[in-house]
Amino acid sequence: MPRFAGVDIPRNKTIGISLTYIYGIGRTTAKQILAACNIDENTRTTDLTDEQETAIRNQIDAIKTEGDLRRERALDIKRLMEINSYRGSRHRKSLPVHGQRTRTNARTRKGPRRTVANKKK
Repeated sequence: MPRFAGVDIPRNKTIGISLTYIYGIGRTTAKQILAACNIDENTRTTDLTDEQETAIRNQIDAIKTEGDLRRERALDIKRLMEINSYRGSRHRKSLPVHGQRTRTNARTRKGPRRTVANKKK
């Protein structure tokens, strides 16, 4: 199982899909990496040669991925919260940040429903 950026990527999938298992690399970035290395994206991960793996590893090292990217995103959110911006306050309250409605939906962000007791008649 090849290991890029500290992540074991799946063997039986194509390399274009396997690279997306690395945090910070999506389909577009994976295609760009493979194009720079002259590797077909439909090649299976097991069929990669050592030179190809090295080329991919060098391309990935040039991109901010995994721990560095996670740390940077956490610091960005923390900064928004510290400067008391609207987005920071939404993060603090665990509500949707990008303008979605919250009267219905937003259950992923708000968590399970908490029932409020009714007064008896």
